[in-house]
Amino acid sequence: MDSGLSPPMPNPRVYVERTFAMIKPDAVHKFDEIEDIILQAGFCILQKRQVQLSPEQCSDFYAEQYGKLFFPTLTAFMSSGPIIALVLAREQAIAVWKVLMGPVNSLKARETHPDCLRARYGTSDIRNAVHGSDSFSAAEREIKFMFPNSIIEPIPMGVAGRDYLSRYVNSALLTGLTELCKRKPADPFTWLADWLMNNNLNKPKISIGGTPA
Repeated sequence: MDSGLSPPMPNPRVYVERTFAMIKPDAVHKFDEIEDIILQAGFCILQKRQVQLSPEQCSDFYAEQYGKLFFPTLTAFMSSGPIIALVLAREQAIAVWKVLMGPVNSLKARETHPDCLRARYGTSDIRNAVHGSDSFSAAEREIKFMFPNSIIEPIPMGVAGRDYLSRYVNSALLTGLTELCKRKPADPFTWLADWLMNNNLNKPKISIGGTPA
């Protein structure tokens, strides 16, 4: 017998994904503009560094392209000036970043996707302003290449996420929010951020001359 009750809907789950992004030498001078576009697209920038790669490093980074006709031109261009490496995060980060970049050939992109980054800042199929990972495995490899100390692991979800928050976050956050309500600062967001930084129980102790500072 139908009770007329719909089965409970599962709680929506947002999967935060990471991807690797690179601003190529031809677009580094436009990084501030590109960064604004990245943030407006809902990305968080987890890591960022500017570096100039050697031809050998470029060859290693683009190892999958080795043997193709454009490979020498690609490595020469990518080692011709500084690049900016980024780790970006958001839901469906890999797919969204690929859409934001647009087609590989900047000239064709201007015809088909005039608002994409490669159409706006690139000039050819190699000098196309930006690079992004094609897949999760590529993102993992490229992030590790540029940020060797990165720890890439799944974001805790469901029960694991609740356990993590309960163990490491909730107590300190509730205490901070209580203090926030008592003090009622003019800028509550900045005040709470400062309070959490100053009251981080996991903050390492710095020793000077054997005495904790």
